Amino acid sequence: MASEDKVYRDLQKHLDKQAVGFPATKSGVELRILKHLFSPEQASLALHLNYKPQLALEVFKGVKGSGITLEKVKSLLEEMERNGAIGSTVKNGTVHYFTIPLLVGIVEWQSLGNKATPQFMTDFREYVSGEFGKAYASTKVSQMRTIPVEKSIQVEHHVTTYDHIREIINSTEGPIVVGPCVCREGAKQRGQSCRVTSRLETCMAFGDWARHFIKAGIFREITREEALEIIRQNEDDGLVLQPTNYQKIDFVCSCCGCCCGILTRQKMLPKPAENWSHNFHATVEIEMCNGCGICVEKCQMDAITLDEQTGYAAINLDRCIGCGNCVVTCPSEALKLVKMEKETVPPEDCTSLYELLAERK
Repeated sequence: MASEDKVYRDLQKHLDKQAVGFPATKSGVELRILKHLFSPEQASLALHLNYKPQLALEVFKGVKGSGITLEKVKSLLEEMERNGAIGSTVKNGTVHYFTIPLLVGIVEWQSLGNKATPQFMTDFREYVSGEFGKAYASTKVSQMRTIPVEKSIQVEHHVTTYDHIREIINSTEGPIVVGPCVCREGAKQRGQSCRVTSRLETCMAFGDWARHFIKAGIFREITREEALEIIRQNEDDGLVLQPTNYQKIDFVCSCCGCCCGILTRQKMLPKPAENWSHNFHATVEIEMCNGCGICVEKCQMDAITLDEQTGYAAINLDRCIGCGNCVVTCPSEALKLVKMEKETVPPEDCTSLYELLAERK
């Protein structure tokens, strides 16, 4: 048992050096999570992975003297990838493997693949509300970012492709898949209902992620037209569009402020906008505001209040992440989205994001 615990402790320390981190705790909850995800043999091999994609042959070279065969290495990597404990991507027709963060990454795979036992979710909630949550919130670069509702963007604003959800969908090579929101499903299982939408099937994946989901049988493939219609419904419901924070996006969440694990964590911070990638923020033209308060209800970040003295909408820019939901629902058209003074250009791809996260830890 002691030697078994050692390999998991070694893996915890190794993962803690990766892009997002995997900190130790006094309770040892992080070891329980790792034991759910990896067998001792898998954990030993995972010590030779990092956030940079590697071929199975490259991983094998790192363990060559241990007596393990290349075939066994390939088998273990495939098992870990299939179980949602590590990630994979196809480059030049060959599969490369890499570590993925607990959040965003492992917990979503566990939930979507029906591998998340009640004990795992209990351990995850304990971990994310403690040391892991602190580590996640302290990253200088967010793993997700906000794309504004298209109708909220004024014509005079030049919008780059990575901030335009419909251009992203129309330009992706595919496949495109849609599946249930793991956060909303989890809330439903706990007896909580979403205050924004009754729909569960709101999240989409593209490219490698889509292929993984199709292979695992947990998302369904859809056409571009279907994807655009789902986005329209998500926008109409008032969900916040949050893709992965790189230009070649592979996932788009559509989030609410009551169920979403990431948004609810961000809302706890005094200045969540500082920790979030976004290129717009809302502003209000006081002379046009009628004080109806619809924007206050629609804001998923608690960024809008009605001024006690004037009764007009007031926007807290420390909390606004520029989703545009308040703009499209304002009956008097008093709210507008404006571009940030300095545009944030997302990293090119997933590996570039992980490198940036690791550099700024």
